[in-house]
Amino acid sequence: MKAVLAEKPSVAREIAMVLGATEKKDGYLTGNGYAVTWAFGHLITLGMPEDYGISACKKQTLPILPDPFKLTIRKVRKDKQLITDPGVSKQLKIIEKLFTSCSSIIVATDSGREGELIFRYIYEYLNCTLPFERLWISSLTEKAIRHGFQNLKPGHLYDGLFHAAHYRNRADWLLDINTTQALTIAADDGLYSLGRVQTPTLALLCKRYREYKEFTSQQYWQIELMHQKDFVEFKSLGVLKFSDKKQAEDFVKSLERNRTIATVSAITSHPITEQAPLLFDLTGLQKEANKRFSFSAERTLDIAQSLYEKKFITYPLTGSQYISEDLWPDIPDLIRVLQEWEPYKTAASIIPWGNFNKSIVEDANVTHHHGLLTTEKIPSALTSEEKVIYDLIAFRLFEAVSPPCVKEITEISLQVLHYDFTAKGQKILQTGWRHINGNFSEGIEEIRQFPELKEGMDLKIKMFAVLEKKTLPPSLYTEESLLSAMENAGKDVEETEQRKILKNIGIGTPATRASIIETLIHRDYIKRENRSLISTDKGLKVYDLVKDKKIADVSLTAEWELEMQCIENNECNAFEFQKQIENYTTSVTKELLQIHIEQPHIPKIICPKCKTQHLVIHDHIVKCSDTRCNWLLFRNICGIQISLNDIESLVNTRKTSLIKGMKSKSGKIFNAHIILNDKAEISFEFEKSQ
Repeated sequence: MKAVLAEKPSVAREIAMVLGATEKKDGYLTGNGYAVTWAFGHLITLGMPEDYGISACKKQTLPILPDPFKLTIRKVRKDKQLITDPGVSKQLKIIEKLFTSCSSIIVATDSGREGELIFRYIYEYLNCTLPFERLWISSLTEKAIRHGFQNLKPGHLYDGLFHAAHYRNRADWLLDINTTQALTIAADDGLYSLGRVQTPTLALLCKRYREYKEFTSQQYWQIELMHQKDFVEFKSLGVLKFSDKKQAEDFVKSLERNRTIATVSAITSHPITEQAPLLFDLTGLQKEANKRFSFSAERTLDIAQSLYEKKFITYPLTGSQYISEDLWPDIPDLIRVLQEWEPYKTAASIIPWGNFNKSIVEDANVTHHHGLLTTEKIPSALTSEEKVIYDLIAFRLFEAVSPPCVKEITEISLQVLHYDFTAKGQKILQTGWRHINGNFSEGIEEIRQFPELKEGMDLKIKMFAVLEKKTLPPSLYTEESLLSAMENAGKDVEETEQRKILKNIGIGTPATRASIIETLIHRDYIKRENRSLISTDKGLKVYDLVKDKKIADVSLTAEWELEMQCIENNECNAFEFQKQIENYTTSVTKELLQIHIEQPHIPKIICPKCKTQHLVIHDHIVKCSDTRCNWLLFRNICGIQISLNDIESLVNTRKTSLIKGMKSKSGKIFNAHIILNDKAEISFEFEKSQ
């Protein structure tokens, strides 16, 4: 019998159904010569400092450089302690029993670095020596699974993939654990967290937030003219920006008084070709879903994972927007499946059957997985959120195989009393891929039809207007724009090879970027405010401490990814890479421990419940120092962080100031005072309507 290990139960069930392993057992399915079992993601992880006998953050124990590293069963928190996850421990015993009783193993964890790491850590922890083969698939359809089992690969072919994941995992452990503990010790006022990936991401956000807050807007005025010829109206805008409103108004009065005409000084027209977009990779899908539906990156990933497990789309954790040549013949079949479903009939009728655009085919740009595709399974019983994500992927496929969109851009230059004015417009010559969704503009100037004009022609000015404008600050990051910034983080890196690598990978990976954002929110370094992501005081404090250090620099990610690719290709020594990381970790840890952090004034407040002990004030909670009293207040109430002044006011006067912008469970925004009753229980006193 052969043991098959999948990454999660739902995937195992799909594989077992295809293999004929239909007999249910505790923790696995069996039949037809197979026993199909599963992990729950990472069952085995690198041990934490506690596993090396280091129970608390102490300066004298840093840096922590395990030799050897220990593997441990995944832990969960219970009563403020980390304990071995009982569910994981039980499943691991089932896997061990199957590995012991079977003749060989088929690795069916996700096809990528993390999936390989999940299996290899289990294999190593159990001291298993069975031979194993690798199942490498990009969708969970019956066809894909059968094809994968007919083409199993020897396990040793993926040793490089494992080593890259393994040493990246160790390097992240070394840097994250040591720098986090060092900064926490230096700060001495709560838990802080640093990391190779999260810290440069935080730096991006904080830098932009500071630029936004410190920006001083400048007012200016421009003149807009309305022209008409042959019953066609169009507007032109003055090139000159007046810093004084009166000057602009005086200029308009001069035009009105003299009944001045505008003279066409130049007309230029040129075609532009907008190539069809490529397929979505995960980051591209997350950006589009955030822009159009305000989905968080994490939510989009969860929805895409659900669609994958239901066999409606291919593997979502992909960083590629292309497909390989051997997959191209399947594309017409996928589109025929879609055209049977009402929402896609119109799109299927306008694509060029027999002459599909083949720009998505590029073998060299397909690494572990190809771009996101629908499958041959017609979607059914989708939730509303699944439907919109499926639509994005399906319509992107239609767009990708469509011809380019060709436009003619026309720019008209005019002169009025020696002042320059311009008018721009565009004309669609070939709709191409933009016909699929009917979006022909997308941020470009509006579609505008000009009358027949010639250079030297005089035009009457039908109307004048003074437009008041102001310079705008850099936009705060949304999840869409932050994902783009993470994806393109290498553009400012000076070293050519690093910039080349970062152009392809950026900060993090498509699979991890959502969790990076959520980690920063969980650490109270950033928060969501409407659709924007903004820095908190704590986040800015960390940024100020580390912004000039290498850990906040995206080039560190580039260096590591160069090494990971080298290790994966068996071209360099992984142990030497680890030694380099240990040396760097030692250096940056010592540097962080020497930081002097000015501590904020924390008011001494007596507990409102026991009225004897002082309150302990942390970033997330306020609690009585007497555990028997057990009075507790969470500082984040309805999405708003309660300030120290309001905590003091609440306890001493039983009422905070008016707190604005709180959000109810239903999503409604409200303003209210937080009040404290005689039993030290909180409630709201809502703002009185005017």
